Amino acid sequence: MIFFPCIFNAQVIETTREIEMSAESSTIKTRFKAPQGYRWETAPTESFEDFLINFPLKPATFPLRDYRNLPLAKQYQHAAILDIDVGEKDLQQCADAWMRLYGEYLWLHQRYDEIEFEFTSGQKMSWYDYKKGVRTTEDNDCVKFHKTAKYSDSYANFREYMDLVFRYAGTISLDRETVPVLKNSDIRVGDIIIKPGSPGHAVFIVGSARNSVGKRVFLLAESYMPAQDIHILKNPVNSRISPWYELDINAPKLMTAKYLFAPAPIKRFKSIK
Repeated sequence: MIFFPCIFNAQVIETTREIEMSAESSTIKTRFKAPQGYRWETAPTESFEDFLINFPLKPATFPLRDYRNLPLAKQYQHAAILDIDVGEKDLQQCADAWMRLYGEYLWLHQRYDEIEFEFTSGQKMSWYDYKKGVRTTEDNDCVKFHKTAKYSDSYANFREYMDLVFRYAGTISLDRETVPVLKNSDIRVGDIIIKPGSPGHAVFIVGSARNSVGKRVFLLAESYMPAQDIHILKNPVNSRISPWYELDINAPKLMTAKYLFAPAPIKRFKSIK
């Protein structure tokens, strides 16, 4: 039996004329038109980028809810809600939202052996081990692994795996699993803007558009505290292009609808090439 040093997941606290959108359209790319002079950028087929920009959305009038299915008080900071469950526990928060979508992408494309995330303690937990029955226990604030469950490769078991990841992972661990994006021209859908810590926060890119001279704008999504529907953020500082954002790897700060990143590093998960 091996004991591991552990640090537990910690998350954040909350803190607004828009681009024309089609309320009836059901995906991110079809609902949101690019700003005047811009065009949506395409993505490679079956890529994580393609998965995100074509992700289904809730109806435009659907309220933003927390994990208890209760509408949040502030319904004016988001532009759309992704059509994916938040779970029944206060787990799927900021960094977790990105991990959930990446896990779902790998599951959809049957890339099961690639589903693995790091805990804040530095330990790794893979879907491969979880489906074989490996589970965790806590002892003196440390996580230990034991094979205590039966084999199951069902989707229901995968969702339980993701909830376990959310419990022990967060911005600190996700930040360690990312590398900096070094050029503005290299920013792409799926990249993460992250501040690791307790508290920390993370938002991620779910759409990109480019104009004729190469200038680009982006759509950002997040979850928050308490755990809530993953949603696309309005831009609180530029109503002319909201909900699109201008991003710069050298920007000293980025103000989103709910959070100020200062600085605002743009990073990419290491396993995404």
